[in-house]
Amino acid sequence: MGKNIELTVYGAEVLCPSCVNLPSSKEQYEWLQAAIGRKFGEDAIQYKYVDIFNPPEQGPYKEFAERVVEEDMFYPVVLIEDEIVGEGNPKLKTVYKALEERGLEPQS
Repeated sequence: MGKNIELTVYGAEVLCPSCVNLPSSKEQYEWLQAAIGRKFGEDAIQYKYVDIFNPPEQGPYKEFAERVVEEDMFYPVVLIEDEIVGEGNPKLKTVYKALEERGLEPQS
């Protein structure tokens, strides 16, 4: 494949107030990694988890984490490259579609 797509999940230890019955951001991040790995393999995607209340000092991660907090977004917020593909309760079908649009093909 050769592609290297970045998938970033912005979340927090504390559940989003509107997401009380959902798994934590970290649990959803791990679930996404496992599901995507089964469908597309392990090599084409770089995963990153960013705690919105303690983001790294690197520009784009810190800026987007601040945006998630300021705009009261439902977290986790899932980004593929710079596109939001899930918020609060990300849907695999939507994430898969975004990956396929970037040239990834499911493994057979």
